Amino acid sequence: MKRSAIAMAVLAAATLPAGAAEISDGKVKIGILNDQSGVYADFGGKWSVEAARMAAEDFGGKVLGAPIEIIDADHQNKPDIASNIARKWYDTEQVDSIMELTTSSVALAVRNISEQKEKIDLVTGAATTELTGEQCSPYGFHWAYDTHALAVGTGGALVSQGGDTWYFLTADYAFGYSLEDQTSDFVKQKGGEVLGSVRHPLGTNDFSSFLLQAQASGAEVVGLANAGLDTANAIKQAAEFGIVASGQRLAALLFTLSEVHGLGLEAAQGLTLTESFYWNRDEASREFGKRFYERTGRMPNMVHAGTYSGVLQYLKAIEKAGTDATKPVAQAMHEMPVDDFFARGAKVGANGRLISDVYLMEVKTPEESKEPWDYYKVLATVPGAEAYIDPAQSGCDLAKP
Repeated sequence: MKRSAIAMAVLAAATLPAGAAEISDGKVKIGILNDQSGVYADFGGKWSVEAARMAAEDFGGKVLGAPIEIIDADHQNKPDIASNIARKWYDTEQVDSIMELTTSSVALAVRNISEQKEKIDLVTGAATTELTGEQCSPYGFHWAYDTHALAVGTGGALVSQGGDTWYFLTADYAFGYSLEDQTSDFVKQKGGEVLGSVRHPLGTNDFSSFLLQAQASGAEVVGLANAGLDTANAIKQAAEFGIVASGQRLAALLFTLSEVHGLGLEAAQGLTLTESFYWNRDEASREFGKRFYERTGRMPNMVHAGTYSGVLQYLKAIEKAGTDATKPVAQAMHEMPVDDFFARGAKVGANGRLISDVYLMEVKTPEESKEPWDYYKVLATVPGAEAYIDPAQSGCDLAKP
């Protein structure tokens, strides 16, 4: 009986794919958890899932001889739903890492669970700097962007481009306040002036009174400290009021290529915003963009491209560590440089923040656009070391000197 059991164990080991002995459960399973049916469905959604699948396929479909599996779910922007999915994935479905995590409240909830379970989470869809501040984790990473980078890019860099006076339209909740506060700080640091602000209800359909106040302020830049449909509706109505046509500039503090496409160039032209990726910036980004378009019928924004980059780096880290065990993989991710079409010569800080360049963009006029999805002019490049908080100053205990 004993010899028979040993023989069966040897036979089972022999039938595993080469290298899979270092892989838990004989596979590497990555969960993409995001909003697939609500206001951020285009921001990330099923398109991020496709980006993750592309990364797994480009890696070869296996790592250390074990198959790579991508699964996904819709958290509906609700932390309780996201938490239940995360626990189920970790406890019963052998998920090794959860990624994307659009919506800051969701990302923070899943971060807490991931740390408890000693699992890696990699955020590309949420904005809060808390993920690499007080809520940092030895197993947590933040890719693509955050509120600090948006404030530096759209606030500080735009002042350097001549946008000296600002007025804010701010969503009346914590996310909006944070965007306004951080952007105001950088405007003032660069020598600009904030003339005032007005707060609007989340999900309002009528921005007329708020836009009239911004117009009356005479500010050179109207900063939109909101997101999703609020930003889109504010931009549409600003076009009706002729705000850009009269000489003021609109600065969207969280807006991506996907939302520009949804609005159309007629309404979005002249808008300034910050992204950490643009498909038409160079040959490598164009090559990825075209492959993504062939699969999805759209060009990628920074969340989609960042998800690809994050998945690919995670798989490289498993290969480097020789295992999918969390601690050695997390260590490898901290040690390895990131150098791909998304982030050139970038690195991961001690707080888990990917430190890469971001770009201040201006949306082209319909006449300036030469082809479909040719929407941006790059006004300025903000080096990663300026865009993101110094890890030692981030409030993360892991990064303290």
